[in-house]
Parts: sequence; structure tokens; C-alpha cells
Amino acid sequence: DVVQETLLAALAGEAGFAGRSNLRTWLTGILKHKIVDAIRRASRESPLAGDDDAGEFDALFDQSGHWRDMPSAWADPDASLEQKEFFAKLEECLSRLPAKTAQAFMMREHLGFETDDICKELGVTPTHCWVLLYRARMALRLCLEQNWFGR
Repeated sequence: DVVQETLLAALAGEAGFAGRSNLRTWLTGILKHKIVDAIRRASRESPLAGDDDAGEFDALFDQSGHWRDMPSAWADPDASLEQKEFFAKLEECLSRLPAKTAQAFMMREHLGFETDDICKELGVTPTHCWVLLYRARMALRLCLEQNWFGR
């Protein structure tokens, strides 16, 4: 395509060829510019889905043209924002806990560690681990009641 465009441009601009250089050099210069134009054009344009994608789309619909399965519901932006705000407040409440207490809570509730693994990681007994988890839950409950649910 670019070569054809080059030849068309050369024929259209034939009067502009002054003869100060070789014809091949002049055509090569036009070709370089046409290649750059083609690259720019390709970066601006996105290809449309071809016919080969049709089977993929057809599988989504039944014979009558209705959805085989209902599309999943879109996320509610307000709920998403509220969830982000809640987790920010939870993180703030966690930062107020003693480090070992916060670590025990996150390891158990967020990472899903078993009590034995938490004990090994933090160097505490199982009884102490349960106390840390209880204190973390109570402190987080109080903090969230004051700063989130009571707002």
C-alpha cells in the first residue's frame, strides 16, 4: 500500500522533481515520508473486530437473539466509593493498634493464617494469640462504631 501511495504521489508531484538528484533518491524520500504517515495512521486507528470474532459473539445469544445468560450487573459507583472509604477507615483504625496486635489480626482475618502459623511468626503462645485477636476485634469494633457507623 505504501509503495502504491509513493508511486501515486510521485506521479502527482512529477512537476516538483527538479532533477537535482537521482530519481531513485527522490522516490526513496517520498517512500520514507509515506512510511512515517502509515505508522502514524496505524497508531491512531484501532482495527474493527473481524468476521472471525462473529462465532465468539454468536455463542452469547440463543436462536431468538436473546442473551443466553444475563450479563452481570455493573458495579454501583456509590457502593464502590463507600467500600473504599470503609477500608480507609479500617486501615486508620488498624494503625492505632499496637503493632503485634494489628499483625495478628491481619494475619488471621485478611491472610487466613491458622493460629499455629501466627504463633510461629509472632513468637507467641496460642493463648496470647487469642488474646491479641480478641483485643484487636474489640478495639476495631469500638473505633469503627465511633468513626464509621456513628458518622
